[in-house]
Amino acid sequence: MKVKKSLTSRQKALKIAEFIKVKKAKDIVILDIKKISGLCDYFIICSGESSRQVKAIEEAVIKESKKNNIGIQHCEADELSQWVLVDFFDIILHIFLEETRNFYNLEYLWSSAKKVKSNFPSDN
Repeated sequence: MKVKKSLTSRQKALKIAEFIKVKKAKDIVILDIKKISGLCDYFIICSGESSRQVKAIEEAVIKESKKNNIGIQHCEADELSQWVLVDFFDIILHIFLEETRNFYNLEYLWSSAKKVKSNFPSDN
């Protein structure tokens, strides 16, 4: 019998970032917050250019996570799809409409967190 090795939190965060990149998420940032918060290990923050794109990113990440056996605890969204949160237990994904992301500025609030380098080119 072959034993499947589970992904580390870091590997899972990078995989989730790949899922959202496919849906053209913008300005993807992965923050390692495990040393500064007990909330989770990583935040992934990204933007969509429209409410429709924000929703499409959410739907794609849920679908791909299920395909890849990555468990989701729950999802939350405001009624206008300006901010969607997907909780993976050890990772929290924030999908924002660009203006909403600028308003809440999570990168500033968590500026002491270490940024994780991804394997794909930046779109900044």
